[in-house]
Amino acid sequence: MITAKGGFVYILTNKHHTVLYTGVTSNLVARTQEHKEKKYPKSFSARYHTDKLIYYAFFPTIMEAIDEEKRIKAGSRAAKIKMIESMNPEWKDLWEEVKEW
Repeated sequence: MITAKGGFVYILTNKHHTVLYTGVTSNLVARTQEHKEKKYPKSFSARYHTDKLIYYAFFPTIMEAIDEEKRIKAGSRAAKIKMIESMNPEWKDLWEEVKEW
């Protein structure tokens, strides 16, 4: 398991891949679970049913992760898709890969 003071940038999508949600967290497992359980029912991710983890990257510090999140959010949808497909060409839910960390 990757822990310490680092952070993750992650991207979620919905069932039909029409919405992309980019976030940052220090605990990818707990945060993804919160999305899946719709812990915050009025949040963007809950309203748009973005609970499929399709991309993540670890950074040594949370500040680096935040900087990367800002860079990704400022980019185009096409750039996000290219980044996702470089790691996860089938857009499978990576939750199964990370939930046991």
